[in-house]
Amino acid sequence: MSWGFLRDLLSGVNKYSTGIGRIWIAIVFIFRLLVYVVAAENVWKYEHDEFECNTKQPGCENVCFDHFFPVSQIRLWALQLIIVSTPSLLVVFHVAYRENREKRHNQKLYRSAGQIDGGLLCTYLISLILKTGFEIVFLVLFYKLYNGFKVPRLVKCDMSPCPNAVDCYISKPTEKMIFLYFLVATSGVCIVLNVSELSYLIFKYSVKCYTKTFSKKQQ
Repeated sequence: MSWGFLRDLLSGVNKYSTGIGRIWIAIVFIFRLLVYVVAAENVWKYEHDEFECNTKQPGCENVCFDHFFPVSQIRLWALQLIIVSTPSLLVVFHVAYRENREKRHNQKLYRSAGQIDGGLLCTYLISLILKTGFEIVFLVLFYKLYNGFKVPRLVKCDMSPCPNAVDCYISKPTEKMIFLYFLVATSGVCIVLNVSELSYLIFKYSVKCYTKTFSKKQQ
């Protein structure tokens, strides 16, 4: 797949984001997307070929690999990147809708099509909630699938058609665990940024509404 599409999407959203949102985009692009493309993808490149069990029983090695790695970590990471970035499309679509509406009416309907206010504010808040929710779901998924973010050196397998409990060895377990911890850490930072931006926008909008209401009462 071409990761250029995801890069272009994040670059487009950058124009309509707050300062905190731009930090989130920078972390996703530099510390997640680039790390995935440049380094992490190669670590898991031959994970199935390098998974070894101390038996020659046909099918045993494949069954054990599927049992301990029901979903490839690197593919799950790629899926996480795509799904977490997708809610940003809501903001881009909403801005495009505003611009198209102004063209149809041939007049200025908004102070700025990309200004976060009114309906666009709601869309932006929804995108932040979805991104945070997806991040948490994937962290829980990683935790459940890989037994607490661990990549063991040795796993014991007694799945059929293995003749008995066999020892299986995972390739580059330390390196994989480092990348898994890095993935968890960057996800945690992104969750904190999303929650901070959500709180900031709600606080800012609340202050704005309170100030407007107070001014009307004074008048």
